[in-house]
Amino acid sequence: MLEGWDDEQLLSALGEAMKARQAVPSWFTETGKNAYAWHNIDAELAQLTYDSRTDADAMAVARSETASIRALTFTSAHLSIELEVAEGGALADAGAGVDDGRAHDATAVRLRSATGALCFVTPAYGAAYPMILRTVASEANTRDVVGCSGMGVIAGEKEVESGNALAVLVFGGDEIQATRFFVPTLRGRAAGVATDIASAVRPRLGKSNLLILLADSYNFEAEATLAALGKELPNVPITGGGASEDGSIGETFVFCGDTISSNAVSGMLLSGDFALTIASSIACTPIGPPHRVTAVRDNILLELDGRPAYEVFAEAAGPLTADLRRALTYVFVAVPIDAGAKTIERGKFLVRNIVGASEEHGVIAVALQPAVGDTIGFVLRDAERSRQDLTATLEELSERLESPPAFGLYFDCVSRGAGLYNIPGHDSAYIRRYLGPIPIAGFFTGFEIGALGENTALLQYSGVLALISNKKS
Repeated sequence: MLEGWDDEQLLSALGEAMKARQAVPSWFTETGKNAYAWHNIDAELAQLTYDSRTDADAMAVARSETASIRALTFTSAHLSIELEVAEGGALADAGAGVDDGRAHDATAVRLRSATGALCFVTPAYGAAYPMILRTVASEANTRDVVGCSGMGVIAGEKEVESGNALAVLVFGGDEIQATRFFVPTLRGRAAGVATDIASAVRPRLGKSNLLILLADSYNFEAEATLAALGKELPNVPITGGGASEDGSIGETFVFCGDTISSNAVSGMLLSGDFALTIASSIACTPIGPPHRVTAVRDNILLELDGRPAYEVFAEAAGPLTADLRRALTYVFVAVPIDAGAKTIERGKFLVRNIVGASEEHGVIAVALQPAVGDTIGFVLRDAERSRQDLTATLEELSERLESPPAFGLYFDCVSRGAGLYNIPGHDSAYIRRYLGPIPIAGFFTGFEIGALGENTALLQYSGVLALISNKKS
């Protein structure tokens, strides 16, 4: 007996030890739950409820001069998916459809067979994630299905920012191939994650390439991983975004095949012989002049231009500082992408959050680690300036396109959308105005990935548009 313990204390300690020994490990419980989730998977799969091929009249209506279109409808207790399947050319038109739980838009898929599919789903459909992925894979006849959760989803000209919604883009053709990948366990191993992704896709690189990354926003070490990927896969364009959610569950999820996981990154390499055009716009505009960092400790700015950093911030933010919490949702710091730059110019700066500010101590804390001598500025998130930047970006993009896009992907920051513009579907409407009715799918992101200058960068408060086209003959 231990000294100072009576019989009752000893028996109690032994009882607790036995309970701990008999406790079921958390990993075992989670495995059991995942296994049980499959017990009725056949019942959950969406069933084919309409096929125009069996209806002569519908077949006649669905036929066009250039393609024979087959209409299919699949339904389950949770949703319905409508597809139109037809033969296409070398790089066939993709189809993008959205289900918002009310109206069901047909998905135009002008393909002999699908090369791959991307699927973006709101958390409200969380219980149906497995069924959705299997239905898409089965009916698109492809194993290469990836996607993620999104607070809202985008398809064509429709943006659904809450509630039950999913967007699916199916693509294919002779000139494009898809290679999916999935890498778990992100924290503390950015270089390893980059190596795993590169190992999965490097053997499949083609003349043209686009690497699409979809990551758990809460665990992905974006800047370090992207820097490592730049070394592993030089000259490979990268785009994508961070999976998001509506705050109801505190987790984001990525999809790959039939795998659904947090703390992971999934994605797809598009390779082959096609034309790729990527552009991004930002919702922030510079306010006030640029400043020189004159004193800093880690990520805490002590002085700008020899003055207390908070004092300089307050001058830029103006009346917004009356409500500091609100001010930090509208005012951020801007950092030039070019080392040694002394100005903050459109298309040449990164935006990072101000994570804290103290008027008493005269300091602000930022989501980066600047050095003495660096240039930084302040920017304001503003609807009208965002609209102007989007318009300018789309005008420039239209001039760069050599041929009409077959399909596109749009990764749009959660801080944009109706919350910024006070109207739904803003960005999608502008994209359609400048580019026409091309199939586009995407989601509202926790962060965005896109080209800035010569490098791939972690973007914020941005919309990143990637367009795939046939090469001009």
